[in-house]
Amino acid sequence: MRLVRHCGEFKLEHRGCVVALGNFDGVHLGHQAVILTARAIAEKAGVAHGVMTFEPHPRTVFHPDQPPFRLTPFRVKSRLIEALGVDLLFQQHFDAGFAGITAQQFIDEQLVQCLGASHVVVGYDYVFGKGRQGTGAFLQKVGGEKGFGVTVIPPAIAPSGEVYSSTQVREYLVGGRPADAAKLLGHYWEVEGRVEHGDARGGKLGFPTANLRLDEYQRPAAGVYAVRAGIDKGGDTVWHDGVANFGRRPTFDKTDELLEVHLLGVDENLYGRHLRVALTDYIRPERKFDGIDQLRAQIAQDIETGRALLAGRKFTAKSGPMVPVSPNT
Repeated sequence: MRLVRHCGEFKLEHRGCVVALGNFDGVHLGHQAVILTARAIAEKAGVAHGVMTFEPHPRTVFHPDQPPFRLTPFRVKSRLIEALGVDLLFQQHFDAGFAGITAQQFIDEQLVQCLGASHVVVGYDYVFGKGRQGTGAFLQKVGGEKGFGVTVIPPAIAPSGEVYSSTQVREYLVGGRPADAAKLLGHYWEVEGRVEHGDARGGKLGFPTANLRLDEYQRPAAGVYAVRAGIDKGGDTVWHDGVANFGRRPTFDKTDELLEVHLLGVDENLYGRHLRVALTDYIRPERKFDGIDQLRAQIAQDIETGRALLAGRKFTAKSGPMVPVSPNT
């Protein structure tokens, strides 16, 4: 997949591409329906398959003081999109200036002049342009005038009857329901980053941890999780079972948020390494313990619970995410 950040990087041979438009935060199964429809149209026409997304997320620009909410920061989102067989990823910079262009300007300048798109695919709720005046119906009208096709994808419905949505995924994560979030995403929700030094208390307790800050990620429910943790080794990701705690470590009167991951059967220095952590099951809420011995006993119990939960799942390691195969209900 080729990343294109501005029109000057766009090659002549890619004009006429089919492009899916959207923020695609989470790249859930509804998003995937939009992207894969664009791929099918592109393959039939024998042209390049592209996705245009917007960074930073428009919500960050319009509401900079809101709490972190991203399901997939750009690095993660681009990896998930690439796994869908996309040829071109257009990273459109979003700022106050871009937010001020009209829907007509966006079509003329980006879709027609820059990309020369032959077909555009959007979800039923996609809006664009100043004041969110551009809609799928508007795209279809202007596309007919400008000579490009437009497909508007209706709501994709999960077997549970829910519409696939990033908002619902966030609600499941905040509610301590990562397995339900995975059913909407089509993959287990992950956080990733560089392992940093903590207080080294895990090692002293006999359960060393790799520590990550969540930064711009949506905060899940505080507590203990069964996880799959992927260590970057020479460009390949090697996955291990693990148990993680997300929260403020109230037993030690801490106030900052941290994801502490204990990898089962792994004994190596991970400081500074890149780590991916997929949350599969919620074990229990975070709590304050009366002493170290009580905490140590609870951690040992959490590990055994995590082992049992992970043993009951099947995983498929792909070039992209860890994909749930018949996740437990």
